[in-house]
Amino acid sequence: MKIGLISDTHSFLDEAVFSHFSDCDEIWHAGDFGDMQVADALRAFKPLRGVYGNIDDREIRNEYPELLEWKCEAVSVMMLHIGGYPPRYNTQAKKLIRERKPQLFISGHSHILRVMYDPAVECLYMNPGAAGRQGWHTMRTLIRFVIDGKDIRDCRIIELGRR
Repeated sequence: MKIGLISDTHSFLDEAVFSHFSDCDEIWHAGDFGDMQVADALRAFKPLRGVYGNIDDREIRNEYPELLEWKCEAVSVMMLHIGGYPPRYNTQAKKLIRERKPQLFISGHSHILRVMYDPAVECLYMNPGAAGRQGWHTMRTLIRFVIDGKDIRDCRIIELGRR
């Protein structure tokens, strides 16, 4: 499975996302869509999984959960918009990760792109940064990667340009 990972669009969807994710099988959005038009555009393009973020309204919250867990190939995945990062997970994320033991934990919110392995919980952490124009980040970013059986590989950081 080829995955396009995006977060913190804040109601802005760069057209370049469609070319960067053109060969992806699914798009995963780690929250703060901003409005349903962003979700609708992504969903019309590719299958979409996502969670709501702290700025998302009732319409998005009715469509997307706070926490999403699923199996992609042989990898257990957990996504939560506000989760912290290794080893500074927030209380909710730390409890969920220890109990459910995902192999891939995805969060957004911070607008800080990070991909790191956490040996304490044997889990890969990903935050794609922010693809939108709102926030304090300077570069808008995405991540593209492959899940092949139990392997997570070919991780590519994509810079969309300055916000």
